[in-house]
Amino acid sequence: MFTLLAAGATALSVAPAAAAPPSSSADVNPATVAQGQTFTVTEQIYNPQDFTVTFAKAALYSTPQAITDVADLVSCTGTTSDCFVYGSSFRAPVGDLPPGESRSVTFTLRAKEDVNPGTVTLQTQFVGDNYAFDTLAGPELTVTGTPKTADVGVALAASSRGSQITYTITATNSGPADATGIQVSSTYASGLNYGGSTACTRSGTRGVTCTIAALPSGTSKTVSYTANTGLLTLGPLTTTATRQASTPADPNAGNDSASVTCNALTALLVHC
Repeated sequence: MFTLLAAGATALSVAPAAAAPPSSSADVNPATVAQGQTFTVTEQIYNPQDFTVTFAKAALYSTPQAITDVADLVSCTGTTSDCFVYGSSFRAPVGDLPPGESRSVTFTLRAKEDVNPGTVTLQTQFVGDNYAFDTLAGPELTVTGTPKTADVGVALAASSRGSQITYTITATNSGPADATGIQVSSTYASGLNYGGSTACTRSGTRGVTCTIAALPSGTSKTVSYTANTGLLTLGPLTTTATRQASTPADPNAGNDSASVTCNALTALLVHC
């Protein structure tokens, strides 16, 4: 507040204008939930423009994991029609929103049973058919419970001695859960003959199956087998390894396979 003084006049106090609310904001209740638990997010949207935003909607996101991967939409209130999923967001329509007016909607959500424990930052946005405002950071939501997935990745290396190749498979569990029943299959190159292994068994034509009973989160384990060249083996020899099974579910297929190529210079000399 400040005061204006004029000669011979009474002091006049003038209060500063109130700041306009943000175009969108939200509150979450409760801020910590267990897997499968219901919670609410109340989002407010405000139109600071000098024109009406048509078919206005409150949009709800989260980062680093999408809100649609964290929770399921149960219901919503304060809307003109049903809420819906749009890409990685939930959206609540409120009709046309004139200048200077606001609306409030409440999403009722349920944390997914299979979502991994962790914390996300909720994000809000006021969007319409004729205008969209910036996405703004909101409160944090924490999900507690037992990890439901285990990211088991596979790497493959090879070393040679004379005509024999040793293939080493490394399985790494990046978590968050411990993994059990890991099964990795490997297909060795045409022109090779199975040598042997203490941890893997031969399966089918040029196939090897390796089993790891348990792999705690954040650990790795290696298994190996050997293959030998034949009298007519020459040229590049490409072998692959692929995760075939593990428990619980693996969320990342991108690291499930690996390959390595050796080169048979002669039937008795292989370079890897």
